[in-house]
Amino acid sequence: MTDVFGDLVGQDEAVAALRRAAASAAALLRAPVPAPAGGPDDLDALAEEHDGDPGPADPGAGMTHAWIFTGPPGSGRSVAARAFAAALECVHGTGCGSCPGCHTTLTGTHADVRLVVPEGLSIGVNEMRALVLRAASAPSGGRWQIVIIEDADRLTEAAGNALLKAIEEPPPRTVFLLCAPSTHPDDISVTIRSRCRVVPLRQPPPAAVAEVLVRRDGIAPDVAEWAAAAAQGHVGRARRLARDPEARQRRDAVLAVPRRLTGVGAAFDAASALIEAAEAEAAASVAEIDEAERTALQTALGAGGTGRGAAGAMRGAAGQLKDLEKRQKSRATRAQRDALDRALVDLAGFYRDALIMALRAPVAPVHTDTASLAGAGAQKWDAEGSLRRLEAVLECRAAIEANVKPRIAVEAMMLALWRG
Repeated sequence: MTDVFGDLVGQDEAVAALRRAAASAAALLRAPVPAPAGGPDDLDALAEEHDGDPGPADPGAGMTHAWIFTGPPGSGRSVAARAFAAALECVHGTGCGSCPGCHTTLTGTHADVRLVVPEGLSIGVNEMRALVLRAASAPSGGRWQIVIIEDADRLTEAAGNALLKAIEEPPPRTVFLLCAPSTHPDDISVTIRSRCRVVPLRQPPPAAVAEVLVRRDGIAPDVAEWAAAAAQGHVGRARRLARDPEARQRRDAVLAVPRRLTGVGAAFDAASALIEAAEAEAAASVAEIDEAERTALQTALGAGGTGRGAAGAMRGAAGQLKDLEKRQKSRATRAQRDALDRALVDLAGFYRDALIMALRAPVAPVHTDTASLAGAGAQKWDAEGSLRRLEAVLECRAAIEANVKPRIAVEAMMLALWRG
């Protein structure tokens, strides 16, 4: 069995840094001196004092209480955070991948590891305050209390302030692991960034992604190579393309868009088709979870009961059901935007292929199965026209991220693609 970092693809430098930090953390736990009660400076100093490396002190090798994992989508930010958490909870201090600490952390059942995965558009202050309060307790297993926040760029300002207070005055054995696209102030506040150690991740090369798909998932080499290239280094997306026929059909529909843009009416039709496909994909992905949550809440509130207080309990449950519906609506909106963004990434890849063909750049295309169509587009539009179309897709993604209505943004994009 591989160790906990085995699924982190193409990130050798980051893995080496995390291994050193895990070793420093294990040395801290073995040290006869008590864990420091102060801030990150005390923790770093003690980590360097007990680091087993006999060479010169490496300021990046010691353990600290707050980390930020940055990188483009698909680089493995959350994978790296979970793997590092498992290494910290490993009973051997190495991230062996087979001990109870590693296993329970990776499966999400470790009592001292809390994972925050935002289902809606943001992470609110009430959720963050509750999390910080729980994180202040001592680890039940005697190692580390760990908080992993995926998509930390979705923290509201109030939630970020609540987290900042905890990072500024951390409990002795609590570690915060944040995942964000970058350290830009739009993604993470400057004050939080200044108190964290940054682990930059890069987009893994397609060859590394394909190797993982073949080795771990048993996918045929030719399919793995195609999926890795089409997913543009996104490991999860590559796995879905390789294993899910419906994902491939959705991708084919997106890549057929350039052929459909024959006029204004066709542009609006293409926009509607893209939006409706994203909505259908999102609805299918959350339907089962929504129904299970609703059924569980109704059961907890006494639905179907025949006792004297059953009817009254259900009448008083309207507020809780309304809150659940609000959370589910927020999750559905997030799922729709994620599905639409995946489609836009595929479309951007097509126009990127047309651009490199127009420039005769010695670069492999992203979508090998539509290379002939991209080549025809390159001859028709030339490099400048291909670049304008690529920029239109990227501007659409930015507009949706800035909370422009998706339908308006996509319609504007389709018109720009048609006009060129």
